[in-house]
Amino acid sequence: MNGSNLADLVDLLGRWASGRGPLYLLLAARLRALIDDGVLPPGEPLPPDRVLAGRLAVGRGTVVAAYDLLRQEGRVVRRQGSGTRVAALDLPASRTADGVPANPLLLHILHPPDGVALLTCAAPDDPPEALREAYEEAARALSGLRDLGYQPAGNPVLRAALAAYYTGRGLPTEPGEILVTTGAQQALTLLAGLLVAPGDTVLTESPTYPGALEVFRHAAAVVRPVTPEGLGAALRERRPALAYFVPTARNPDGAIMPVPQRRRLAALAAEHDVPLVDDEVCAELCFSGPAPPPLAAFGRGEQVITVGSMSKLVWGGLRVGWIRAAAPLVSRLSRLRAVHDLGGEVVSQLAAAALLRRLDEVRGQRVRDLTARHDLLCAELRDRLPSWTFEPARGGQTIWVRVPRGEVDAFAQVALRHGVAVPPGRSFDPLGGHADRMRLHFLLPADELSRAVNNLALAWAAFGGTGRAASRHTLIV
Repeated sequence: MNGSNLADLVDLLGRWASGRGPLYLLLAARLRALIDDGVLPPGEPLPPDRVLAGRLAVGRGTVVAAYDLLRQEGRVVRRQGSGTRVAALDLPASRTADGVPANPLLLHILHPPDGVALLTCAAPDDPPEALREAYEEAARALSGLRDLGYQPAGNPVLRAALAAYYTGRGLPTEPGEILVTTGAQQALTLLAGLLVAPGDTVLTESPTYPGALEVFRHAAAVVRPVTPEGLGAALRERRPALAYFVPTARNPDGAIMPVPQRRRLAALAAEHDVPLVDDEVCAELCFSGPAPPPLAAFGRGEQVITVGSMSKLVWGGLRVGWIRAAAPLVSRLSRLRAVHDLGGEVVSQLAAAALLRRLDEVRGQRVRDLTARHDLLCAELRDRLPSWTFEPARGGQTIWVRVPRGEVDAFAQVALRHGVAVPPGRSFDPLGGHADRMRLHFLLPADELSRAVNNLALAWAAFGGTGRAASRHTLIV
């Protein structure tokens, strides 16, 4: 489609204003779909604000707000004097030719480049021996079992095991308060589908897990950043559909929220009757001592919802997650899930229950490995890229790194040509900020991790940086 052909674009927009929510969100949602489907190709110019507003019979502010939202998501580029265009394919936050979202984390899952060290997706790819043994135990449990497996709330054995797990962490839980999901991403998608309507406000930390941001944007929510300290004021200003936090081994920086702050968040959720999602996917990966209690342990109300997963603790391929919430909410979520897939794969759920019984063993080995690799990554960065700054993680799988100049979006392209894929900080910010940051994981074996840092140093030198190690190393493939 010729971008100057305003009539064609208006026809493509169709009945864009017929949904629920603010007009700018509805317009952005329709334009997003046209971009993601490839109907509006990369580089395509979009009509000027006033021109499109006049044709759609809306205020110019509606078009400006829609364009700005798409700019924050990396779908369009707006420059003074050259107007608004669909983002080009070589931008990290643009779209692939088939319309698949090119969030750096999703792009390299969908289209993994050959010969590139992926520091984008942080999940363990080396299943432990305990996983094989857990599947063997699960297979034995199938003997004589007569069960279709159509259980949208999850297998009863795993629900009971998860209830016992949370009870042991100081949060009394019944199996009816557990919903098993196909990974934590499905858990977040179900929660957004049930609790978030177009135009609703969702509060998140910044930086935060980009997969959650994608879920909330897909729900056509207005995603606004908030700090734990500022949550009270934000809740008094307006009632959001939900608030989302990662208080333990936070993605992307591995921080751990102190107990007084946890208690305050739970109290605020109860006071304002706002659902508070506690993402505990990496909670069992604390480097010093056991995981702190989940947020729900600090309040007996029904507002705090806990999300967990086996994929970070055990293996990325073990797609078993869950939601711990009040029983009425679990019941509603179960009905919603039944529409999608009727329930998860049974053997994996039985294996997950077996792994929970061996949690101390599995966690102990995993944390020892992560701690060693974390310390190696930090040492290598200090040696080879001393101008980069970061705080060591207290848990999890990633650190949050700041470069002294330039934007990581551009540097990521240079790094890719040097055999390393890194996720730019914009992906972790609901407003597209943190352009000088990137998240690096430390899941690779020691030799591969050293090789990746070596090649990052070479990329930084090529980018015009001053990594001292780059001058004495060659590209390692």
